[in-house]
Amino acid sequence: MTGSLAGIKVLDLSRLLPGPYCSMLLADHGAEVISIEDKRFREDGLFFETLYRNKKHLSLNLKSKRGKAVFYRLAADADIIIEGFRPGVAARLGVDFTTIHKSFPRIIYCSITGYGQDGPYRDRAGHDVNYLATAGILDLIGPADGPPSIPGVQIADIGGGSMNAVIGILLALVARNHSGTGQFVDISMTDGLLGFLSLPHYFHHISGQPLHRSRELLSHRYACYNTYETRDGSYIAVGALENRFWKHLCTALHMDMYAELQFDEAMRETIIDRFRDVFRQRSAAAWEAVFGDEDVCCCRVVPFQEALDHPLFKARGMVADIEHGDGQTVRTFGIGIRLSATPGSFRTPPAQFGQHNHEILAELGYSEAEIERLRADNII
Repeated sequence: MTGSLAGIKVLDLSRLLPGPYCSMLLADHGAEVISIEDKRFREDGLFFETLYRNKKHLSLNLKSKRGKAVFYRLAADADIIIEGFRPGVAARLGVDFTTIHKSFPRIIYCSITGYGQDGPYRDRAGHDVNYLATAGILDLIGPADGPPSIPGVQIADIGGGSMNAVIGILLALVARNHSGTGQFVDISMTDGLLGFLSLPHYFHHISGQPLHRSRELLSHRYACYNTYETRDGSYIAVGALENRFWKHLCTALHMDMYAELQFDEAMRETIIDRFRDVFRQRSAAAWEAVFGDEDVCCCRVVPFQEALDHPLFKARGMVADIEHGDGQTVRTFGIGIRLSATPGSFRTPPAQFGQHNHEILAELGYSEAEIERLRADNII
Protein backbone atom coordinates (compact mmCIF):
# COMPACT_ATOMS: atom_id res chain seq x y z
CA MET A 1 0.00 0.00 0.00
CA THR A 2 1.35 3.42 -0.99
CA GLY A 3 -0.57 6.13 0.81
CA SER A 4 -3.98 6.32 2.45
CA LEU A 5 -5.80 6.66 -0.88
CA ALA A 6 -4.18 3.73 -2.69
CA GLY A 7 -6.81 2.05 -4.85
CA ILE A 8 -8.81 5.27 -5.34
CA LYS A 9 -9.06 6.50 -8.94
CA VAL A 10 -9.57 10.18 -9.73
CA LEU A 11 -10.44 11.80 -13.05
CA ASP A 12 -9.57 15.50 -12.94
CA LEU A 13 -11.15 17.67 -15.63
CA SER A 14 -10.08 20.92 -13.99
CA ARG A 15 -7.28 23.30 -14.94
CA LEU A 16 -5.38 26.31 -13.60
CA LEU A 17 -4.86 26.07 -9.80
CA PRO A 18 -7.81 25.07 -7.53
CA GLY A 19 -8.66 21.67 -9.04
CA PRO A 20 -5.13 20.57 -9.98
CA TYR A 21 -3.83 21.47 -6.51
CA CYS A 22 -6.69 19.46 -4.96
CA SER A 23 -5.97 16.41 -7.09
CA MET A 24 -2.23 16.75 -6.40
CA LEU A 25 -2.91 16.39 -2.68
CA LEU A 26 -4.97 13.27 -3.39
CA ALA A 27 -2.23 11.92 -5.66
CA ASP A 28 0.46 12.58 -3.05
CA HIS A 29 -1.43 10.25 -0.73
CA GLY A 30 -1.72 7.38 -3.16
CA ALA A 31 -4.72 8.08 -5.38
CA GLU A 32 -4.38 7.26 -9.06
CA VAL A 33 -5.05 10.62 -10.71
CA ILE A 34 -5.60 11.09 -14.43
CA SER A 35 -5.75 14.74 -15.45
CA ILE A 36 -7.78 15.32 -18.59
CA GLU A 37 -7.56 18.50 -20.66
CA ASP A 38 -8.28 19.51 -24.22
CA LYS A 39 -4.92 20.19 -25.91
CA ARG A 40 -6.13 23.60 -27.12
CA PHE A 41 -5.70 24.83 -23.52
CA ARG A 42 -1.97 24.15 -23.70
CA GLU A 43 -1.69 27.20 -25.96
CA ASP A 44 -2.84 29.48 -23.13
CA GLY A 45 0.43 28.92 -21.27
CA LEU A 46 -1.49 28.14 -18.07
CA PHE A 47 -0.41 24.54 -17.58
CA PHE A 48 1.29 24.71 -14.18
CA GLU A 49 3.29 21.50 -14.45
CA THR A 50 4.55 21.45 -10.85
CA LEU A 51 0.95 20.58 -9.86
CA TYR A 52 1.06 17.38 -11.89
CA ARG A 53 3.46 15.24 -9.85
CA ASN A 54 2.23 11.71 -9.13
CA LYS A 55 -0.36 12.06 -11.93
CA LYS A 56 -0.95 10.87 -15.44
CA HIS A 57 -2.08 13.28 -18.15
CA LEU A 58 -4.46 12.66 -21.03
CA SER A 59 -5.28 15.25 -23.67
CA LEU A 60 -8.86 14.66 -24.75
CA ASN A 61 -11.49 16.57 -26.70
CA LEU A 62 -14.71 16.10 -24.71
CA LYS A 63 -16.74 18.00 -27.32
CA SER A 64 -16.44 15.03 -29.66
CA LYS A 65 -18.49 11.85 -29.31
CA ARG A 66 -15.39 9.69 -29.53
CA GLY A 67 -13.63 11.76 -26.88
CA LYS A 68 -16.63 11.44 -24.61
CA ALA A 69 -16.66 7.68 -25.20
CA VAL A 70 -13.05 7.52 -23.98
CA PHE A 71 -14.02 9.47 -20.88
CA TYR A 72 -16.91 7.14 -20.06
CA ARG A 73 -14.65 4.11 -20.36
CA LEU A 74 -12.32 5.76 -17.86
CA ALA A 75 -15.23 6.63 -15.57
CA ALA A 76 -16.40 3.02 -15.41
CA ASP A 77 -13.94 2.23 -12.61
CA ALA A 78 -13.37 5.75 -11.25
CA ASP A 79 -14.15 6.80 -7.70
CA ILE A 80 -13.93 10.58 -8.01
CA ILE A 81 -14.41 13.17 -10.74
CA ILE A 82 -13.23 16.76 -10.25
CA GLU A 83 -14.18 19.64 -12.55
CA GLY A 84 -13.82 23.40 -12.44
CA PHE A 85 -16.02 24.61 -15.28
CA ARG A 86 -18.59 27.34 -14.88
CA PRO A 87 -22.00 25.95 -13.86
CA GLY A 88 -23.74 24.37 -16.84
CA VAL A 89 -20.63 23.67 -18.93
CA ALA A 90 -20.22 20.09 -17.75
CA ALA A 91 -23.90 19.44 -18.55
CA ARG A 92 -23.42 20.75 -22.09
CA LEU A 93 -20.48 18.39 -22.47
CA GLY A 94 -22.53 15.51 -21.08
CA VAL A 95 -20.15 14.83 -18.19
CA ASP A 96 -22.10 16.47 -15.36
CA PHE A 97 -23.00 14.81 -12.07
CA THR A 98 -26.61 14.00 -13.00
CA THR A 99 -25.57 12.25 -16.20
CA ILE A 100 -22.59 10.47 -14.64
CA HIS A 101 -24.56 9.39 -11.57
CA LYS A 102 -27.11 7.51 -13.71
CA SER A 103 -24.41 5.26 -15.14
CA PHE A 104 -21.95 5.23 -12.24
CA PRO A 105 -23.80 5.85 -8.94
CA ARG A 106 -20.72 5.22 -6.77
CA ILE A 107 -18.76 8.12 -8.23
CA ILE A 108 -18.14 11.16 -6.05
CA TYR A 109 -18.36 14.25 -8.21
CA CYS A 110 -16.73 17.49 -7.06
CA SER A 111 -17.31 20.83 -8.80
CA ILE A 112 -15.10 23.78 -7.86
CA THR A 113 -16.40 27.18 -8.94
CA GLY A 114 -16.04 30.79 -7.93
CA TYR A 115 -19.53 31.34 -6.58
CA GLY A 116 -21.20 27.92 -6.42
CA GLN A 117 -23.76 26.02 -8.45
CA ASP A 118 -26.70 28.23 -7.52
CA GLY A 119 -27.40 31.74 -6.28
CA PRO A 120 -27.32 35.09 -8.09
CA TYR A 121 -23.56 34.94 -8.85
CA ARG A 122 -23.40 31.40 -10.28
CA ASP A 123 -22.71 32.56 -13.84
CA ARG A 124 -20.26 35.34 -13.01
CA ALA A 125 -16.67 35.17 -14.15
CA GLY A 126 -14.04 35.80 -11.53
CA HIS A 127 -10.58 35.17 -10.17
CA ASP A 128 -8.95 35.05 -6.75
CA VAL A 129 -9.14 38.82 -6.20
CA ASN A 130 -12.87 38.86 -7.00
CA TYR A 131 -13.67 36.11 -4.52
CA LEU A 132 -11.61 37.83 -1.81
CA ALA A 133 -13.43 41.07 -2.55
CA THR A 134 -16.89 39.51 -2.46
CA ALA A 135 -16.21 37.65 0.80
CA GLY A 136 -15.20 40.85 2.63
CA ILE A 137 -11.58 39.76 3.07
CA LEU A 138 -9.89 42.10 0.63
CA ASP A 139 -11.32 45.05 2.54
CA LEU A 140 -9.21 44.02 5.55
CA ILE A 141 -5.89 43.73 3.67
CA GLY A 142 -3.64 46.71 3.00
CA PRO A 143 -2.58 50.01 4.56
CA ALA A 144 -5.00 51.89 6.78
CA ASP A 145 -4.95 54.99 4.60
CA GLY A 146 -4.67 53.26 1.23
CA PRO A 147 -6.59 50.95 -1.07
CA PRO A 148 -7.09 47.23 -0.43
CA SER A 149 -3.96 45.24 -1.35
CA ILE A 150 -4.08 42.12 -3.49
CA PRO A 151 -2.15 39.31 -1.73
CA GLY A 152 0.76 37.82 -3.65
CA VAL A 153 -0.63 34.32 -3.12
CA GLN A 154 -3.91 32.74 -4.21
CA ILE A 155 -5.83 32.51 -0.95
CA ALA A 156 -9.22 31.89 -2.53
CA ASP A 157 -8.04 29.30 -5.03
CA ILE A 158 -6.25 27.15 -2.46
CA GLY A 159 -7.77 28.09 0.91
CA GLY A 160 -11.35 28.49 -0.29
CA GLY A 161 -11.24 26.01 -3.17
CA SER A 162 -8.59 23.27 -3.15
CA MET A 163 -8.58 22.57 0.58
CA ASN A 164 -12.36 22.50 0.93
CA ALA A 165 -12.59 20.29 -2.14
CA VAL A 166 -10.21 17.76 -0.58
CA ILE A 167 -12.21 17.83 2.65
CA GLY A 168 -15.51 17.45 0.79
CA ILE A 169 -14.21 14.55 -1.28
CA LEU A 170 -12.85 12.72 1.77
CA LEU A 171 -16.13 13.25 3.64
CA ALA A 172 -18.03 11.85 0.67
CA LEU A 173 -15.71 8.83 0.58
CA VAL A 174 -16.48 8.13 4.24
CA ALA A 175 -20.21 8.49 3.55
CA ARG A 176 -19.93 6.13 0.58
CA ASN A 177 -18.42 3.49 2.84
CA HIS A 178 -21.75 3.46 4.66
CA SER A 179 -24.23 4.09 1.84
CA GLY A 180 -22.45 2.59 -1.14
CA THR A 181 -23.44 5.63 -3.18
CA GLY A 182 -21.49 8.67 -4.32
CA GLN A 183 -22.71 12.25 -4.14
CA PHE A 184 -22.21 15.75 -5.49
CA VAL A 185 -19.70 18.05 -3.76
CA ASP A 186 -20.42 21.72 -4.52
CA ILE A 187 -17.37 23.84 -3.67
CA SER A 188 -17.64 27.61 -3.98
CA MET A 189 -14.33 29.36 -3.43
CA THR A 190 -16.19 32.41 -2.15
CA ASP A 191 -18.21 30.29 0.30
CA GLY A 192 -14.96 28.77 1.53
CA LEU A 193 -13.50 32.20 2.24
CA LEU A 194 -16.33 33.31 4.48
CA GLY A 195 -15.03 31.18 7.35
CA PHE A 196 -11.77 33.13 7.21
CA LEU A 197 -13.76 35.96 8.79
CA SER A 198 -14.34 33.97 11.99
CA LEU A 199 -12.22 36.17 14.27
CA PRO A 200 -13.02 39.50 12.57
CA HIS A 201 -16.71 38.62 12.90
CA TYR A 202 -16.22 37.79 16.57
CA PHE A 203 -14.38 41.05 17.29
CA HIS A 204 -17.03 43.03 15.47
CA HIS A 205 -19.75 41.23 17.42
CA ILE A 206 -18.31 42.01 20.84
CA SER A 207 -17.33 45.61 20.02
CA GLY A 208 -20.28 46.60 17.87
CA GLN A 209 -17.88 48.72 15.84
CA PRO A 210 -17.00 48.48 12.15
CA LEU A 211 -13.63 46.98 11.27
CA HIS A 212 -10.91 49.09 9.67
CA ARG A 213 -8.05 47.99 7.49
CA SER A 214 -4.75 47.71 9.43
CA ARG A 215 -6.32 49.12 12.59
CA GLU A 216 -7.52 46.02 14.39
CA LEU A 217 -6.16 43.81 17.17
CA LEU A 218 -4.57 41.33 14.75
CA SER A 219 -3.67 43.87 12.10
CA HIS A 220 -1.24 46.64 13.12
CA ARG A 221 -3.37 48.37 15.74
CA TYR A 222 -0.97 47.63 18.59
CA ALA A 223 2.78 47.29 18.86
CA CYS A 224 2.45 43.68 20.02
CA TYR A 225 1.06 42.47 16.67
CA ASN A 226 2.84 44.38 13.96
CA THR A 227 5.70 44.48 11.49
CA TYR A 228 8.82 46.61 11.75
CA GLU A 229 11.50 47.59 9.28
CA THR A 230 15.09 46.82 10.24
CA ARG A 231 18.34 48.64 9.49
CA ASP A 232 19.01 46.54 6.36
CA GLY A 233 15.55 47.11 4.87
CA SER A 234 14.21 43.75 5.98
CA TYR A 235 11.29 43.29 8.36
CA ILE A 236 10.52 41.67 11.69
CA ALA A 237 7.08 40.20 12.36
CA VAL A 238 5.93 40.57 15.97
CA GLY A 239 3.09 38.38 17.23
CA ALA A 240 3.43 38.87 21.01
CA LEU A 241 -0.30 38.81 21.56
CA GLU A 242 -0.48 37.12 24.97
CA ASN A 243 0.69 39.37 27.79
CA ARG A 244 3.47 37.00 28.88
CA PHE A 245 5.01 37.15 25.40
CA TRP A 246 4.62 40.93 25.34
CA LYS A 247 6.39 41.27 28.68
CA HIS A 248 9.24 39.06 27.50
CA LEU A 249 9.56 41.19 24.37
CA CYS A 250 9.61 44.43 26.32
CA THR A 251 12.37 43.02 28.51
CA ALA A 252 14.41 41.85 25.52
CA LEU A 253 14.13 45.34 24.00
CA HIS A 254 14.89 47.08 27.34
CA MET A 255 11.48 48.71 27.29
CA ASP A 256 9.91 47.29 30.45
CA MET A 257 8.08 50.57 30.97
CA TYR A 258 5.59 49.41 28.31
CA ALA A 259 4.97 45.96 29.80
CA GLU A 260 1.66 46.96 31.39
CA LEU A 261 0.59 49.24 28.52
CA GLN A 262 0.12 46.59 25.83
CA PHE A 263 -3.40 47.68 24.86
CA ASP A 264 -3.38 51.22 26.24
CA GLU A 265 -5.18 53.33 23.64
CA ALA A 266 -3.63 56.61 24.78
CA MET A 267 -0.10 55.20 24.42
CA ARG A 268 -0.71 52.97 21.41
CA GLU A 269 0.89 55.15 18.71
CA THR A 270 3.71 56.27 20.98
CA ILE A 271 4.71 52.65 21.66
CA ILE A 272 4.51 51.72 17.98
CA ASP A 273 6.72 54.68 17.02
CA ARG A 274 9.23 53.73 19.71
CA PHE A 275 9.32 50.13 18.48
CA ARG A 276 9.89 51.37 14.94
CA ASP A 277 12.88 53.40 16.08
CA VAL A 278 14.36 50.51 18.03
CA PHE A 279 14.00 47.92 15.27
CA ARG A 280 15.69 50.22 12.76
CA GLN A 281 18.85 50.11 14.87
CA ARG A 282 19.84 46.56 13.88
CA SER A 283 19.63 44.23 10.91
CA ALA A 284 17.03 41.46 10.75
CA ALA A 285 19.74 38.83 11.30
CA ALA A 286 20.98 40.69 14.36
CA TRP A 287 17.47 40.80 15.80
CA GLU A 288 17.07 37.08 15.22
CA ALA A 289 20.23 36.55 17.24
CA VAL A 290 18.90 38.79 20.03
CA PHE A 291 15.60 36.94 20.27
CA GLY A 292 17.09 33.47 19.80
CA ASP A 293 14.85 31.01 21.62
CA GLU A 294 13.19 33.67 23.77
CA ASP A 295 9.42 33.40 24.17
CA VAL A 296 8.66 36.59 22.27
CA CYS A 297 6.85 35.41 19.10
CA CYS A 298 9.15 37.40 16.82
CA CYS A 299 10.72 36.33 13.55
CA ARG A 300 12.25 37.71 10.41
CA VAL A 301 9.96 38.18 7.41
CA VAL A 302 11.57 35.69 5.07
CA PRO A 303 11.74 36.89 1.45
CA PHE A 304 9.94 34.67 -1.02
CA GLN A 305 13.13 33.68 -2.81
CA GLU A 306 14.63 32.37 0.44
CA ALA A 307 11.66 30.35 1.66
CA LEU A 308 12.63 27.05 0.03
CA ASP A 309 16.09 27.30 1.55
CA HIS A 310 14.79 27.91 5.07
CA PRO A 311 16.31 25.42 7.55
CA LEU A 312 12.86 24.76 9.05
CA PHE A 313 11.46 23.42 5.80
CA LYS A 314 14.61 21.46 5.03
CA ALA A 315 14.47 19.81 8.45
CA ARG A 316 10.77 19.03 8.03
CA GLY A 317 11.25 17.53 4.58
CA MET A 318 9.09 20.23 3.04
CA VAL A 319 11.54 20.86 0.20
CA ALA A 320 12.21 18.21 -2.39
CA ASP A 321 14.22 17.95 -5.59
CA ILE A 322 12.37 15.86 -8.16
CA GLU A 323 13.53 14.85 -11.59
CA HIS A 324 11.43 15.64 -14.64
CA GLY A 325 11.11 13.28 -17.54
CA ASP A 326 13.69 15.32 -19.46
CA GLY A 327 16.29 14.68 -16.77
CA GLN A 328 16.08 18.18 -15.32
CA THR A 329 15.89 18.44 -11.54
CA VAL A 330 13.37 20.89 -10.10
CA ARG A 331 12.94 21.96 -6.50
CA THR A 332 9.38 21.73 -5.26
CA PHE A 333 7.25 21.70 -2.12
CA GLY A 334 7.07 18.68 0.10
CA ILE A 335 3.94 17.00 1.44
CA GLY A 336 2.42 19.10 4.20
CA ILE A 337 -0.04 16.49 5.50
CA ARG A 338 2.09 14.08 7.50
CA LEU A 339 0.69 10.68 8.46
CA SER A 340 2.69 8.22 10.54
CA ALA A 341 1.37 4.92 9.16
CA THR A 342 0.40 5.85 5.58
CA PRO A 343 2.57 8.81 4.58
CA GLY A 344 2.33 10.50 1.23
CA SER A 345 5.17 10.17 -1.24
CA PHE A 346 6.71 11.34 -4.49
CA ARG A 347 6.30 8.47 -6.93
CA THR A 348 6.48 10.06 -10.37
CA PRO A 349 7.70 13.43 -11.68
CA PRO A 350 5.23 16.02 -12.96
CA ALA A 351 3.38 14.72 -16.00
CA GLN A 352 3.84 16.54 -19.27
CA PHE A 353 0.80 17.60 -21.26
CA GLY A 354 -0.66 14.52 -22.98
CA GLN A 355 2.28 12.40 -21.85
CA HIS A 356 0.22 9.34 -21.02
CA ASN A 357 -2.22 9.35 -23.95
CA HIS A 358 -0.97 6.11 -25.42
CA GLU A 359 -0.54 4.32 -22.08
CA ILE A 360 -4.04 5.20 -20.82
CA LEU A 361 -5.80 4.34 -24.06
CA ALA A 362 -3.92 1.05 -24.39
CA GLU A 363 -4.98 0.10 -20.86
CA LEU A 364 -8.58 0.82 -21.88
CA GLY A 365 -8.24 -1.70 -24.72
CA TYR A 366 -7.75 0.64 -27.68
CA SER A 367 -5.60 -0.84 -30.45
CA GLU A 368 -2.57 0.88 -31.95
CA ALA A 369 -4.60 1.71 -35.05
CA GLU A 370 -7.48 3.16 -33.01
CA ILE A 371 -5.12 5.30 -30.94
CA GLU A 372 -3.48 6.62 -34.10
CA ARG A 373 -6.89 7.50 -35.58
CA LEU A 374 -7.85 9.36 -32.40
CA ARG A 375 -4.61 11.31 -32.63
CA ALA A 376 -5.01 12.04 -36.33
CA ASP A 377 -8.55 13.29 -35.79
CA ASN A 378 -7.49 15.58 -32.90
CA ILE A 379 -9.52 13.64 -30.35
CA ILE A 380 -6.36 13.30 -28.26
